[in-house]
Amino acid sequence: MTTLNGMTTGTWTLDPAHTEIGFSVRHAGISKVRGEFSDVSGQLNVAEDAAQSTGEIVVGMASVDTKNEARDNHVRSEEFFDVENHPQMTYKVTGVDLTDGEGTVSGKLTLRGVTKPVELKAEFNGVAVDAFGVTRAGFTASTSISRKEFNVTWNAALEAGGVMVSDKVNIDLDVEFTAPEAN
Repeated sequence: MTTLNGMTTGTWTLDPAHTEIGFSVRHAGISKVRGEFSDVSGQLNVAEDAAQSTGEIVVGMASVDTKNEARDNHVRSEEFFDVENHPQMTYKVTGVDLTDGEGTVSGKLTLRGVTKPVELKAEFNGVAVDAFGVTRAGFTASTSISRKEFNVTWNAALEAGGVMVSDKVNIDLDVEFTAPEAN
């Protein structure tokens, strides 16, 4: 049974200052390149039956940061994210299945105009009231996707065999929401 102990029903707002959405991908088959997005927003609509909760996270794709400006510009280009034509990535939560704080979040990921179901392995980290009296809830989640399934297909063959960028992309989220304001 899904429980979100301490989360009241209503719309919780994603706090971008306390949220990290990142990714990693194999480079040349020998190392990982990591990146994150700074432009994030969203909400979680907590239902009476927590399993029926919904929500949405919106990521501004131009905010990608891999700690290398030339690579960031390439990733923003039409060869990867094509931010001019697809400025946002969205994840729409369609269900929550957590037992003892762990489980899955189901939803639909839209990237480069392609929408596919994606399940996140998730952990509910609890609820706390901060030093300013704001009630907050935290979650961590992760998944892996095939970038080719989302039309992110650019690659380059390596002289020794293999390709420059792996198809598998790991996505990690550490998100914090603030409680609905009392009426």
